[in-house]
Amino acid sequence: MGWIVYILQCDDGSFYTGITPNLERRFQEHKEGRGGRYTSLHKPLMIAYFENFKTRGNALKRERQIKGWSRQKKENLIKGLPA
Repeated sequence: MGWIVYILQCDDGSFYTGITPNLERRFQEHKEGRGGRYTSLHKPLMIAYFENFKTRGNALKRERQIKGWSRQKKENLIKGLPA
């Protein structure tokens, strides 16, 4: 089973980054308000970006890296531009 790092765009324009082994299920949980505190307060609109990883550890490292980035750097990643 692989792991996915994902970025959601929320209704207020903010981004939420997380990991999951099942992106469709997790996105549905976020939309239903069961995906965590942040996304229950900032409703997710869409999956803006995702990457696949073989291990949970590698996905966690990438998640932490992305969470430390500026908004502009995240937007560049989503657009496929150099971060």
